[in-house]
Amino acid sequence: MYIYRNISWKVVLKFGWINFVLFTIWNILVYLLIHNLEHKGLNPHIPFLPLSTIGIAVAFYVGFKNNASYDRFWEARKIWGGIVNYSRTWANQVLSFVTHHSENTNVSDEEVKAIQKDLIYTHIAWINALRLHLRKPNPNGKKMSKAVKKAMTIDAPEDNHWKEEVYAFLQGNECKQIYNVINKPTQIIRLQAEVLKKQMHETGLIEDFRHMEMMRVLEEFYNFQGKCERIKNTPFPRQYSYFSKVFTWIFIILLPFGLLGQFADMGHSMELIAIPFGVLISWIFLTMETVGDSSEDPFDNFINDVPMTALCRTIERDLREMLGEIDIPPSVVAQDGILM
Repeated sequence: MYIYRNISWKVVLKFGWINFVLFTIWNILVYLLIHNLEHKGLNPHIPFLPLSTIGIAVAFYVGFKNNASYDRFWEARKIWGGIVNYSRTWANQVLSFVTHHSENTNVSDEEVKAIQKDLIYTHIAWINALRLHLRKPNPNGKKMSKAVKKAMTIDAPEDNHWKEEVYAFLQGNECKQIYNVINKPTQIIRLQAEVLKKQMHETGLIEDFRHMEMMRVLEEFYNFQGKCERIKNTPFPRQYSYFSKVFTWIFIILLPFGLLGQFADMGHSMELIAIPFGVLISWIFLTMETVGDSSEDPFDNFINDVPMTALCRTIERDLREMLGEIDIPPSVVAQDGILM
């Protein structure tokens, strides 16, 4: 997620310089074409009224698309806000509920602390597994050139992260159980439920009421995961995304034919000014259309996506501090204004 208040022109040009070049070439070609046709006695200018009507329609259409795209991003961010809050609730329940509440419990204080740590560490493994699971490439995702993909995508080698950010928080037997499964976050929560059941029946550390309360929190984690997967696996309606691009490019292609006529009415020497104005207006409309594209898939590892890495680190820091640990990893900081 880009967090700076102002976007530097270095970033703007990084993504838009190709469009600036294309728009400039197109406007110059139209200018030369129109002058050539005028010398032949033809009038190739397009009346500006129908062109402005197209522009207004495109602006409304693109605005609707951008609102819908932002709704997807904001829903994803609210889901992760819920994960942050319920993660703290889970750690609080583990530390408060998993205790010596019965005289018949034959578990030492060190064993209780070890069980508490295992439950909280397993949850840290779950949030990191969910993040990596959501950032897996979508085969039906956006198609883009290699240059644009290199510029817009933040490298996230998921395979290299599983060992350090997921398996490191699990016990050896738990790692084996989830190693080859397809949906690892789902199975990690199942492991949590099995641990709670084992503790209730075999060690007596939690009774029925506490067990049900903790299972309810695990249910919420499943709900949050399902909501994230719904956004990930349900593409933005193609009719909105596709035709938004088509209408925007139709307007950009026709724009110089109308602008040159308007500036020609102001004087022959004013026609050249239509070129920079055409480039500027084209860039504005294409930028509005691109803004919606960059927000419609909030888990695809782009610079405008939900900062799941930073949120996972925030949860990890909070939970490990609740355990009383001192060696806490640092917060994730933004690099060049991008918070992952």
